[in-house]
Amino acid sequence: MTITLPPRTSGAPIALEGNGSIVVIGANGAGKTRFASALSRSLGERAFHVSALRALYTPAAETIMRDSIGILYEKMTERSHVLRHDIRGELNQLIALLLHDEMVNLLAYKGNVHAGVEKTKLKRTKLDFLISRWQEIFPDNRILIEEGRMFIASQTDGDQFSMARLSDGEKAVMYHLGAVLYAPRDAVVIVENPGMFLHPSLHRLVWDIIEQARPDCTFVYFTHDLSFAPTRVGGRTVWVRSYDAVRHTWDYDLLKPNENISEELFMSIIGARKPVLFIEGDGVNSIDAKLYPLIFKEYTIKSLGSCNKVIEATRAFNDLNSFHALDSRGIVDRDRRDEHEVAYLRRRRVCVPEVAEIENILMLEDVIRAVATAHGRSEDQAFGKVQRAIIQLFAADLHAQALLHTRHRVKSIVEHRIDGKFDNIDSLEMHLYDLLREINPRGIYEQLCREFKRYVTTHDYAAILRVYNRKSMIPESGVARHCGLTKTDKNHYINAILNILRNSPESAEAERISLAVRRCIGLDNDESEIETNQQEKPHGKHNRKKH
Repeated sequence: MTITLPPRTSGAPIALEGNGSIVVIGANGAGKTRFASALSRSLGERAFHVSALRALYTPAAETIMRDSIGILYEKMTERSHVLRHDIRGELNQLIALLLHDEMVNLLAYKGNVHAGVEKTKLKRTKLDFLISRWQEIFPDNRILIEEGRMFIASQTDGDQFSMARLSDGEKAVMYHLGAVLYAPRDAVVIVENPGMFLHPSLHRLVWDIIEQARPDCTFVYFTHDLSFAPTRVGGRTVWVRSYDAVRHTWDYDLLKPNENISEELFMSIIGARKPVLFIEGDGVNSIDAKLYPLIFKEYTIKSLGSCNKVIEATRAFNDLNSFHALDSRGIVDRDRRDEHEVAYLRRRRVCVPEVAEIENILMLEDVIRAVATAHGRSEDQAFGKVQRAIIQLFAADLHAQALLHTRHRVKSIVEHRIDGKFDNIDSLEMHLYDLLREINPRGIYEQLCREFKRYVTTHDYAAILRVYNRKSMIPESGVARHCGLTKTDKNHYINAILNILRNSPESAEAERISLAVRRCIGLDNDESEIETNQQEKPHGKHNRKKH
């Protein structure tokens, strides 16, 4: 089976082969509804529409869609003396059709028995399928048929009630299960909002059952729920970006899998229509996930966990730039990276702050001053006390920090040097013998100690924040107390910053914090400089291998 999608704004329409499902995604206002209508017109009698929203909430001025349950019911009433003409709503019409088919099947069976037809069997009906599968999805309830009417019996208390008391989700599943049984053979079933009224945990189960019931059909789902698409294993995903009303064309493309960025991640980003900013952290509890959305409101923020995932996702997403046309950046902690490593990452649109880690961003001078001012304290006194505390902590920790930095640099060099090519084991062995002398870890350590001591003697607070990794810095510095907070633990200081940004975004303090963070991250650097750097190649193998 070949399905040719509607006209494209640029290029020929895409033709999809085979019976695998198709998911059409796009943001609200991208033109998906018009896309579905155009596809339906091109398919003609092959198209069959299902919509739970229309089935459950039919407007007063009812518009019956072509090739839908409503049309089938209308045609059936013309041939049957049993079906009523005044039933409204596709769900009610569907139930009437199912009960009508059940009656016809029973009468045929009875006629065959009286006629003495051998091997007469009661056929399995559409209603049998609906009941068994619906009860499989909702095992606490049972469907009963009494006197030509459908009832629901609760397994918990034995209570019986009408369909009207079912939840919208239960009704939607009943409608979808029954409606697709009436689709013509080899139909293209166009499903509007397949996740409508359903809990996300039911998406896969419900549509797996439905697709298995009609393997002859091709299902085309239209949704803005980006979590639905990954549930269709082996399906094709079409991304509709926009609609050109003048030319009646769509800007759309077929999503192609990428080994370095998952389909779920890709679709969770493109639906937002904003530049993308990949960050570290878990997306819920991390400081990154709480702070950056309040600072970089112009970006879609996506937490990926580790720094390596941020670096790889930024690279992979930018490799697909010609497809999605969205800008992509990343932010990773500086940690103990040297200037060569930092420059390498920045050339690849991964921002590296001018401080060692996320906690240090909260200890920037202007951030401390803004929090102190917001709580009625002297910003000069508050910052002065915090500065002295941090310098004292760093001075006491200086040699340990220098050793950690030395270890990082040695590790980076060794990882690069050991990856060289050698003709034989003797060459490798000789190389390793010379490696310790060439690296000179003691020399690196002593140089770092001299550098760090200079930061202490010159009271270079900014330089200390750039190299000092200490997760306990916030509580040990007493910054919350010096800024006038009633509670002095780490979380209250963090929340004080977040509250200023969230509750008073137009205030001078919020603007000061935001500007300080943006300068520290360097995300607002001149675009032309970034583009120029992107064209540059890393200098030597050392930089290429280190990351």
